[in-house]
Amino acid sequence: MTPFDFVNSINSSKKNLMKGTENDQLAEKSYNAFITNKSLSYFQDTIQLANMMNCNHGLDNKLQYSFLINIVRPSKRYSKWVKKDKDSDLELVMSYYGYNRQKAKAAIKLLSPDQMKTIKNKLDKGGVRNERSR
Repeated sequence: MTPFDFVNSINSSKKNLMKGTENDQLAEKSYNAFITNKSLSYFQDTIQLANMMNCNHGLDNKLQYSFLINIVRPSKRYSKWVKKDKDSDLELVMSYYGYNRQKAKAAIKLLSPDQMKTIKNKLDKGGVRNERSR
């Protein structure tokens, strides 16, 4: 079972995936509270419920799932997950100096625009960037 199976059962099907399965304990272990709460936090009608579960993170997975499956009204809820944008300057500094992300963030604050330009020029591999531009 994937975490999204649990989210779908909470949002729409209302079928309890932790009862009546071949292995209820395995189903309970496969429940991921973080992903479930994150997916519910995108909607106005479920954000408070997700926050309640975050505040009570010490509860068993079965209790959290039972609470959510019984209290969330059935509805089709779909949203795109927010992802971090890639910072090209950060990637360049990481590649040029061999730093990890944390060190590169600290180093990028110290670099001048001229130094960043030099790094970009040294790491530029050349070539055609887009096949259609020929």
